[in-house]
Amino acid sequence: MGHIDISDVSYTLADGRPLLAGVSFRVGDGAKAALIGANGAGKTTLLRILTGELAPETGSVSHTGSVGLMRQFITADTIAEALEELAPKRIRTAAALVRRAENRLLGPDGETTEVQMAYANALSEWADAGGYDAEVLWDTCTTSALGIPFDRCRGRAISTLSGGEQKKLVLEALLRGTDEVLILDEPDNFLDVPGKRWLEAQLRETDKSVLFVSHDRELLAQAATEIITLELSAAGNSAWVHSGGFGTYHDARAARFDRLEELRKRWDEEHAKLRALVQMYKQKAAYNSDMTSRYRAAQTRLERFETAGPPEAIPREQNLGIRLGGGRTGKIAIVADDLELSGLMLPFDLEVHYGDRVAVLGSNGSGKSHFLRLLAAGGTDPEAEHRPVSDIDIPAVDHEGRVRLGARVRPGWFAQTHGRPDLGGRSLLEILHRGDEHRNGLPREPASRALARYELAGAAEQTFDSLSGGQQARFQILLLELAGATLLLLDEPTDNLDLVSAEALQDALAAFDGTVLAVTHDRWFARDFDRFLVFGSDGEVYESSEPVWDEGRVVRTRG
Repeated sequence: MGHIDISDVSYTLADGRPLLAGVSFRVGDGAKAALIGANGAGKTTLLRILTGELAPETGSVSHTGSVGLMRQFITADTIAEALEELAPKRIRTAAALVRRAENRLLGPDGETTEVQMAYANALSEWADAGGYDAEVLWDTCTTSALGIPFDRCRGRAISTLSGGEQKKLVLEALLRGTDEVLILDEPDNFLDVPGKRWLEAQLRETDKSVLFVSHDRELLAQAATEIITLELSAAGNSAWVHSGGFGTYHDARAARFDRLEELRKRWDEEHAKLRALVQMYKQKAAYNSDMTSRYRAAQTRLERFETAGPPEAIPREQNLGIRLGGGRTGKIAIVADDLELSGLMLPFDLEVHYGDRVAVLGSNGSGKSHFLRLLAAGGTDPEAEHRPVSDIDIPAVDHEGRVRLGARVRPGWFAQTHGRPDLGGRSLLEILHRGDEHRNGLPREPASRALARYELAGAAEQTFDSLSGGQQARFQILLLELAGATLLLLDEPTDNLDLVSAEALQDALAAFDGTVLAVTHDRWFARDFDRFLVFGSDGEVYESSEPVWDEGRVVRTRG
């Protein structure tokens, strides 16, 4: 086993803004530490400092044991290269040597003694470095993650794998590998619920020390033995460590804030007393020289008190003011009659009433997003009143049967991929100021206030394309708020939201005057829903009174 020590690490962004200030924590032997914090708080930057990609301005980083890193995005070209990147340095070097030698062997000089000897030497180094043993491990990993032996998929492009398959493959390699310390940047992204449950079990069972970034509250509750929070501050974000699990995190954080507030109150009271004492002795010393020494002693005491400084300030908390208004619609919001999503699901009927909260569940590729897109476009034969509340281009969905929206139902669609070409290349202030066909423009000051409510004031002049995934998600929700949707169609809305943003969205949805359908793999988020529409592995669409997370991929043969 190994450990990580971070001591007084500080880092400033290229534009001069302090990002991290005095960050210190330790991940002990065998600990499973979750690193959380607001979008943009510096989590990924801190991980890059941990792995040596960035150098801190002050402070130090140390660890025992070798470190394995899972990046947020996998950039290798092939499956073999993705696995090689996770191997020890000597194996990586030997793999590159073999690849170059193979390329020369296939070239015009491949028959020469020199090229063939170089290839033989490369294979010898591959064996000495432990490359063949690594291939045995990789075979186990590809068979477990993909159901394919390594020899049959080693040259396959990594881009041909789904996001979940890529994550599972890399996690298999790291968890089965020799590294004693693992750093995982959002390992649960793209995993379905069975995949997340597998990850939770693996994290609980491994004796490796793990530091991982995640926004999935159920994963945090099931796997983290301690929570490290990057807390916001204008002078640079710092870290607070809760040495317990997620179940006790919120109470511990509230108690911490109460304690900091009490300490600051006592410091202010003592400061006021010392200032008053200095003033009193100053007045007395003005007409009684015997008081001069007491006046100077009081001054010295005040100076020392002020030099020591006040106690730790209460961290700035995100304060999202999401105000999803909605509006009264007809009693029936959605009716589907013998609806079949072509090539995906068997025909089904559905009736959704005004005010319902429906979670749409099922495996990836089962048609859930197609169903939301069909509703977002207004249904089978949309009328004028059912136009979507944005200019987003909604691809047509092939279907049989019919689905229609009720009276005064205006759909607002939150797109899973945040792909919004209608917003591309424009700053957030510009988008809000100009408005569109469905949404009135806002003067600059009200637009700035709206962005501030969503913790986006600092990004007001940035283009939508340049925002982080979490910022794009919050801005999309703001546009839904301003456009007056009465039917919210949310496709994986919490995927990129930090914990505070996800909780603020849940509070806003609870107060929303309208109907909500949400596709989600977020078990914590799904707790707020009262109906569950499940897209089954047999092609059937059915309702459940409880969430169903174990439906596999659709196996129905389609003509």
